Amino acid sequence: EVQLVESGGGLVQPGGSLRLSCAASGFTFSTFSTYAMRWVRQAPGKGLEWVSTINSGGGTTTYADSVKGRFTISRDNAKNTLYLQMNNLKLDDTAVYYCAQGGNPPRGQGTQVTVSS
Repeated sequence: EVQLVESGGGLVQPGGSLRLSCAASGFTFSTFSTYAMRWVRQAPGKGLEWVSTINSGGGTTTYADSVKGRFTISRDNAKNTLYLQMNNLKLDDTAVYYCAQGGNPPRGQGTQVTVSS
Protein backbone atom coordinates (compact mmCIF):
# COMPACT_ATOMS: atom_id res chain seq x y z
CA GLU A 1 0.00 0.00 0.00
CA VAL A 2 1.28 3.41 -0.95
CA GLN A 3 2.09 5.64 1.99
CA LEU A 4 2.45 9.41 1.79
CA VAL A 5 3.97 11.25 4.74
CA GLU A 6 3.84 15.03 4.78
CA SER A 7 6.21 17.17 6.80
CA GLY A 8 7.63 20.66 7.05
CA GLY A 9 4.67 22.58 8.37
CA GLY A 10 4.82 25.02 11.24
CA LEU A 11 4.01 28.47 12.53
CA VAL A 12 5.19 31.36 10.41
CA GLN A 13 4.52 35.09 10.24
CA PRO A 14 2.84 36.66 7.22
CA GLY A 15 5.38 37.08 4.46
CA GLY A 16 7.40 34.13 5.66
CA SER A 17 8.31 30.91 3.89
CA LEU A 18 8.02 27.19 4.45
CA ARG A 19 8.99 24.15 2.44
CA LEU A 20 6.74 21.13 2.67
CA SER A 21 7.82 17.62 1.80
CA CYS A 22 5.86 14.48 0.99
CA ALA A 23 7.73 11.20 1.22
CA ALA A 24 6.18 8.38 -0.77
CA SER A 25 6.73 4.68 -0.22
CA GLY A 26 5.07 1.31 -0.70
CA PHE A 27 4.85 1.20 -4.47
CA THR A 28 4.59 -2.42 -5.59
CA PHE A 29 3.72 -2.64 -9.29
CA SER A 30 4.52 0.92 -10.19
CA THR A 31 6.86 3.67 -9.18
CA PHE A 32 6.53 7.15 -7.74
CA SER A 33 7.58 8.58 -11.10
CA THR A 34 4.53 7.02 -12.78
CA TYR A 35 2.08 9.38 -11.15
CA ALA A 36 1.17 13.01 -11.23
CA MET A 37 1.08 14.38 -7.70
CA ARG A 38 -0.98 17.09 -6.05
CA TRP A 39 -0.97 19.26 -3.00
CA VAL A 40 -4.33 20.05 -1.45
CA ARG A 41 -5.18 21.86 1.75
CA GLN A 42 -8.00 22.11 4.23
CA ALA A 43 -8.53 25.30 6.18
CA PRO A 44 -10.39 25.22 9.50
CA GLY A 45 -14.08 24.63 8.90
CA LYS A 46 -13.70 24.31 5.14
CA GLY A 47 -13.44 21.54 2.57
CA LEU A 48 -10.43 20.35 0.66
CA GLU A 49 -8.95 22.92 -1.71
CA TRP A 50 -6.66 22.00 -4.57
CA VAL A 51 -3.37 23.89 -4.43
CA SER A 52 -1.07 22.54 -7.12
CA THR A 53 -0.34 19.63 -9.45
CA ILE A 54 2.87 18.37 -11.03
CA ASN A 55 3.03 15.79 -13.79
CA SER A 56 4.94 12.56 -13.49
CA GLY A 57 8.14 13.89 -15.01
CA GLY A 58 8.03 17.20 -13.21
CA GLY A 59 7.98 19.31 -16.32
CA THR A 60 4.41 20.57 -16.08
CA THR A 61 2.95 22.34 -13.06
CA THR A 62 -0.35 24.06 -12.37
CA TYR A 63 -1.46 26.22 -9.47
CA ALA A 64 -4.60 27.57 -7.92
CA ASP A 65 -4.97 31.28 -8.53
CA SER A 66 -4.74 31.90 -4.80
CA VAL A 67 -1.14 30.63 -4.64
CA LYS A 68 0.16 31.35 -8.13
CA GLY A 69 3.41 33.26 -8.04
CA ARG A 70 4.00 32.42 -4.38
CA PHE A 71 4.13 28.60 -4.26
CA THR A 72 6.34 26.26 -6.26
CA ILE A 73 5.70 22.54 -6.57
CA SER A 74 8.54 20.19 -7.44
CA ARG A 75 9.51 16.56 -7.15
CA ASP A 76 12.58 14.39 -6.88
CA ASN A 77 11.68 11.05 -8.42
CA ALA A 78 14.98 9.53 -7.35
CA LYS A 79 14.02 10.24 -3.74
CA ASN A 80 10.29 9.51 -4.11
CA THR A 81 9.62 12.94 -2.66
CA LEU A 82 7.27 15.78 -3.53
CA TYR A 83 7.86 19.34 -2.38
CA LEU A 84 5.95 22.57 -2.00
CA GLN A 85 7.97 25.75 -1.55
CA MET A 86 5.69 28.40 -0.07
CA ASN A 87 6.80 32.01 -0.08
CA ASN A 88 5.11 35.23 0.95
CA LEU A 89 2.67 33.30 3.09
CA LYS A 90 -0.64 34.92 3.94
CA LEU A 91 -3.10 34.44 6.77
CA ASP A 92 -5.46 32.64 4.36
CA ASP A 93 -2.80 29.99 3.71
CA THR A 94 -3.40 28.58 7.19
CA ALA A 95 -4.52 24.99 6.67
CA VAL A 96 -3.55 21.36 6.91
CA TYR A 97 -1.65 20.50 3.75
CA TYR A 98 -1.86 17.08 2.16
CA CYS A 99 -0.17 15.46 -0.79
CA ALA A 100 -2.12 13.11 -3.01
CA GLN A 101 -1.25 10.62 -5.72
CA GLY A 102 -2.85 11.18 -9.10
CA GLY A 103 -6.58 11.68 -8.72
CA ASN A 104 -6.79 9.79 -5.45
CA PRO A 105 -7.88 11.49 -2.23
CA PRO A 106 -5.20 12.32 0.33
CA ARG A 107 -4.25 9.38 2.51
CA GLY A 108 -1.69 10.88 4.89
CA GLN A 109 -2.02 12.77 8.14
CA GLY A 110 -1.12 16.09 6.57
CA THR A 111 1.09 18.83 7.94
CA GLN A 112 -0.24 21.93 9.68
CA VAL A 113 0.70 25.33 8.34
CA THR A 114 -0.26 28.27 10.52
CA VAL A 115 0.33 31.81 9.34
CA SER A 116 -0.09 34.27 12.17
CA SER A 117 1.42 37.49 13.43
